[in-house]
Amino acid sequence: MNFHLFIDFLNCLYIPEVEVATRTNNQERLGIMGFRNQDSFPGTDLAEMAKRQQQRTARCVKILGKGVVKVVHRCDEAKENERLDLSDCQLTQIPDAIFLLMKNVTLHSCNLANNIITKIPPKLAMNFSQIKELNLSNNRISALPSELSACSVLENVDISSNSFVSLPSFLTELPNIKNINARKNYIADVEVEVILANNNLESIDLEENPLNKTTFEELERASRVSSVKISLTARQQEDWEDLSI
Repeated sequence: MNFHLFIDFLNCLYIPEVEVATRTNNQERLGIMGFRNQDSFPGTDLAEMAKRQQQRTARCVKILGKGVVKVVHRCDEAKENERLDLSDCQLTQIPDAIFLLMKNVTLHSCNLANNIITKIPPKLAMNFSQIKELNLSNNRISALPSELSACSVLENVDISSNSFVSLPSFLTELPNIKNINARKNYIADVEVEVILANNNLESIDLEENPLNKTTFEELERASRVSSVKISLTARQQEDWEDLSI
């Protein structure tokens, strides 16, 4: 791996221990700057603080290096089994280096669950257009690029435990989509007729979403007559909806 790829990976990793160590180093540096203006502060203490900084820095470099190696190993495995699993890699975004490493590899599955990702780049759809499964659960994503509609063979999509306020409409329009998990988001409104219009769709999970009254009732009625399994959480009536108060 060249230096530029390594730096690209580093910029996409978030490791709490490294952040704490960096913050502590910065605080000690400020302390050293202040102490140097005080002739009475022992030089041995300054040397000890500098030594601790060096030890923390070395430990951080080692931890970050392991994080990069973990991602690279996952990519190597994907070249063999055509299933890219980058779950639990502490990614804040998808490194561009991933697409370079996966060049000329036809993936059938992409798992990015349990990271800290806030945005999916359009190039994911362009580079992984043949994936059948996409798992984005447990991140901080609030929207998907429309380019994902080009992934025409997608069958299973998991966007649960994210920050979506609406269900991406193109998901239910994908020609081969079978299962959509949108559980535990902030979705209030859904185009029910679009869900029912897709003959291939088998299930959609909308549990633990703040669905508005009209949408919830439409989905509830649809679940009784449609072949699509629609999972809902019992809705609690808001105070403002109770006209008897």
